[in-house]
Amino acid sequence: MYLRFFNLQEMPFSLTPNTQFYCALEPHNEALKVLLSALSMGEGFLKVTGEVGTGKTLLCRKLINHVDDKYVVVYIANTYLNPEELRCAVAGELGLDTQCPSQAVSQAIENRLLALSQAGKKVVMIVDEAQCLSWEALEALRLLTNLETESKKLLQVVLFGQPELDARLANPRVRQLRQRISFSYRLRPMTAVEVEYYIDHRLRRAGVEQKLFPRPLCRRIAQASRGIPRLVNTLCHKSLLQAYGDGRSTLTKGYVKAAIADTDDCNSAKAWRPGWPTALAILVMLLVAAIWLWRQVL
Repeated sequence: MYLRFFNLQEMPFSLTPNTQFYCALEPHNEALKVLLSALSMGEGFLKVTGEVGTGKTLLCRKLINHVDDKYVVVYIANTYLNPEELRCAVAGELGLDTQCPSQAVSQAIENRLLALSQAGKKVVMIVDEAQCLSWEALEALRLLTNLETESKKLLQVVLFGQPELDARLANPRVRQLRQRISFSYRLRPMTAVEVEYYIDHRLRRAGVEQKLFPRPLCRRIAQASRGIPRLVNTLCHKSLLQAYGDGRSTLTKGYVKAAIADTDDCNSAKAWRPGWPTALAILVMLLVAAIWLWRQVL
């Protein structure tokens, strides 16, 4: 595509959550620190929520790559599961036979968790898209965390989900699980300054040192994307693609504007900022009102 044209070694704005492009911005760094600290303390349930496209899956994979060898990771990516399917998925991640009856699977999971604990291992179950878990699957998840020794839990669970996860957990029918969540973190969108750093970071990781997106274009992308990383990636990719199509190595506001118009869920209109004429009119109106009030008092 446009790799050779812009002297890129790989695609800088792919939507695939590649941890090599992980950008250590404040919200993601804070979330990662919270998770690692809580896991080290042996807490049972942890939760990270964020809007669509804020980088939850990338953070999830970063966490998996970041934990050391003393952790055994059970990763559940497909959450459209009933309780039996969930237990089988956990068993499969632990290397167990999943063809045996449901009760036998549960017993095998418990035996495996005890064996790993005795070997000095910690088991952490990471659930992506947790807002899709059914009520029954959430209860099965809670029951799995009942497995413990006298001093520690045999299984820790990290839930990654959209804000709908908070709404589900607020339901009284899962209050037992909700009360077990000891640490939570809400991922926020990026600020305009962070968006500019994010764009430059991904380009550097892809092999380009020069600033392809000037600051005004970064600010326009930040406004249109509302600071959502996935939308930032989409807008940057489309802008580069259009510049490449025109044979131009310099990005302009026209390319960014066209990318915004072609992307759903973007703010197509510029944020309103009063210019000097508007601001002056407001000032005159306030002055007239103040004079009128002063005369009324006199």
